[in-house]
Amino acid sequence: MKFPIATWPTLLCITVFSCAKIVPPPNEPGVSLELATFRKSLLSDIHYKLYFQIPKDENLPIPATITINFYLTNSYVDLPLDFRESGENLKTLVINDFPTEIILENEHVLLPSRFLKKGANKVTIAFNAGSSSLNRNSDYLFTLFVPDRARTAFPLFDQPDLKAIFELTLEIPSSWKAIANAPISLEMTGDTFRTLHFAPSDPISSYLFSFVAGDFKTVTRELNGRELTLLHRETDTVKVERNINAIFELHAASLGWLEEYTAIPYPFKKFDFALLPAFPYGGMEHVGAIQYNAASLFLDEDPSDTQLLSRAGLIAHETAHMWFGNLVTMEWFNDVWTKEVFANFMAAKIVNPNFSEINHNLNFLRHYSESYSVDRTPGANPIRQYLGNLNEAGQMYGSIIYNKAPIMMRQLELITGEDVFQDGMREYLSTYAYKNATWPDLVEILDRKSDFDIKAWSQVWVNSSGRPNFSQMANANNQSPILQTDASGEEKIWSQKFTVLENSSSEFIPHELTINAKQTNILYRDNPNFIFNSDGYGYGLFPATLDHLLQWESFDDVTKGSVLINLYENMLEQNNVLPADYFKELLKIIQHEKNQLVLNKVLGQLQTIYWNLFTEHQRQALGPMLENILWHQVLKQPEGTIKKIFYTNFRSMALSPEQVQTVYEIWRGDSTVDGLNLSESDYTSMAFDLALKRPENATDILRAQLEKIKDPDRKRRFEFIMPALSAEQEVRDGFYESLKEEKNRQTESWVLSALGYLHHPLRTKASEKYLHPSLELLHEIQITGDIFFPKNWLDATLSNYNSENAVKTVRRFLEKQPEYNPQLKMKILQASDMLFRANAIQNQHKK
Repeated sequence: MKFPIATWPTLLCITVFSCAKIVPPPNEPGVSLELATFRKSLLSDIHYKLYFQIPKDENLPIPATITINFYLTNSYVDLPLDFRESGENLKTLVINDFPTEIILENEHVLLPSRFLKKGANKVTIAFNAGSSSLNRNSDYLFTLFVPDRARTAFPLFDQPDLKAIFELTLEIPSSWKAIANAPISLEMTGDTFRTLHFAPSDPISSYLFSFVAGDFKTVTRELNGRELTLLHRETDTVKVERNINAIFELHAASLGWLEEYTAIPYPFKKFDFALLPAFPYGGMEHVGAIQYNAASLFLDEDPSDTQLLSRAGLIAHETAHMWFGNLVTMEWFNDVWTKEVFANFMAAKIVNPNFSEINHNLNFLRHYSESYSVDRTPGANPIRQYLGNLNEAGQMYGSIIYNKAPIMMRQLELITGEDVFQDGMREYLSTYAYKNATWPDLVEILDRKSDFDIKAWSQVWVNSSGRPNFSQMANANNQSPILQTDASGEEKIWSQKFTVLENSSSEFIPHELTINAKQTNILYRDNPNFIFNSDGYGYGLFPATLDHLLQWESFDDVTKGSVLINLYENMLEQNNVLPADYFKELLKIIQHEKNQLVLNKVLGQLQTIYWNLFTEHQRQALGPMLENILWHQVLKQPEGTIKKIFYTNFRSMALSPEQVQTVYEIWRGDSTVDGLNLSESDYTSMAFDLALKRPENATDILRAQLEKIKDPDRKRRFEFIMPALSAEQEVRDGFYESLKEEKNRQTESWVLSALGYLHHPLRTKASEKYLHPSLELLHEIQITGDIFFPKNWLDATLSNYNSENAVKTVRRFLEKQPEYNPQLKMKILQASDMLFRANAIQNQHKK
């Protein structure tokens, strides 16, 4: 099954010209940029015919075959297929009707040049499908191949710029249902198995090929002349009925908006979606077969504005991908951010008409906190990064592409104007429809349409990392200079627009600034003290003091949100905002604030200060005040959604025996609160919290809650997490050890939930010993896990620590491995930023 590296690829030189033209890449694991470029120069017209025979027993192998038809411009070179599985899975190989020995090395199946020909070729392989990306459960499975994991299931050319037609046949248990990228063209049902033939798909990249199969319920609706089908496994029929209409209507509204904005009708053959338990992301945009995390769409009773917006935004995001990412796809995964920023940016536009009562500029501010959480760290990365091999493509994902990129795009639209921006988007989509494109391709289009130097602007915003720092210099003659500095020392200028408010004697006076240089002068009327970035458009670290909160009731909601972000960032930078002082000011705000988005921001900051930045002594001193205010708000609020927001935070932060008892009585049903509607997930969260805070009762509490759960998927999740909450250290140790085996990390969302409790602030002293082995596992997790898992693993592991020893553990790990993977090192530095800052703040407090 192996062959010497030197023999691949074999190049038969017919002429000096042909030898010079074809430069074969070295054989290395993954899909290197060199290999991708090489294959793109040779291949076209790719058509995959796939057959999978899926048994009901998840432990049995999945027999499969693939037939690949493709056109070669030159046959004088051996051609590698990608397959990251054991050679034992491969059964037979036939190339152009010639049975051939199977040669597998470094994750590639060799197609020898002597069997290939210029023009049309046909390859057929029989194999057992690899299971690592098939997400098999006892009665359902779903594929998830982004970014390069199709090759873990079957042999193919797994790179985004080799778009192909996929023709799928599934043989599944007769009671199962399935969806894929294209409609079902033929169905045959027997006693125990059904065979589904799907029509050929539209041309798509390999990471977008997908199917879902299993024991699902289906709902089909026709909206605006288009048939949509939903698959789900939810057993709570009341929850389904409460959400189902909104789910379909949000999809239909998103489709209609995108067709109008892009001037391109929906570009694929059908539009279905599946709601999956424990899906590792919010959603994934597979063509015609979107996959969602079921909990993100099936909301509990009395959802908050944030939850409703999040669901609408998620649906709009995945629908936008049909145009931005699926119709036009990035050429290489260094531009994966382009599809994400387009989807995020368009989603913000799409939800506005459906949520006219929501301040969408306020909602957009959520991107800033997430982006700053990376850009303030030593591990900050640019939006656009270099990628040498697709086996590291998962590391391209993170807060910068999902949060900084939309901020960048909003600034770009401000600079070009909405009409020019939309015209550029339309040209981009029509020019590269069913093809691949790069960020420079779009920049070229917009640069041509705009008087502004978009290329130079993009160099700073897209190709470099970090954020600018703004400061106010001494003023004279009613002029106040605003200085922008680059903390990296590279003297970059982030050209941008934002507003500052002058707090004059009688009113707020807005000053709209266009920043194109290090210094910008503001001509003020009578007060040089400004509220910076009051419109929330600017990006950077802005001056802020607690005195700004004195005008809180006079601010509009966007200014409130921006002031909160500015104060929080200055607190972390230790710029004259002390956590205890800020905490007390936030406690005042929650007693009067009515806007849910602002309220959630305040409560989130309270949680961080309380659990991360406070010493144990500070928690003991200020905790009772916090508990009493939160509980008073629970009882005071007349509206169910706000009441539940306060109760969720009260339940999370209650530590005194009296208030923990209050939660215990509500969980048991011995006490109720008028207007507080609690779901099964709320009772589960209460049980988990109580197991931590009342360890002497943990076993009884967890067993009692498990008995109440009837849904089989939710019961399995609960059983998985239970050992992480055990009062017995030995049980928790055993659970942690089990995570070192890949099979026990298969359902990643369960693992992350369990880690959150294992490393809860109340357990950090006992769990600190897990930090070093968790860092040692990171490289394996990057190889075996899905795209978000490495960073999420780090966040769940490190985010609640603030001790000197935890800081030393992380720093020593990095110091002892100077050649450590640069991308993973960046992730560690990003995830440990709060640890480092919390430790520094606590050390300063002790002084």
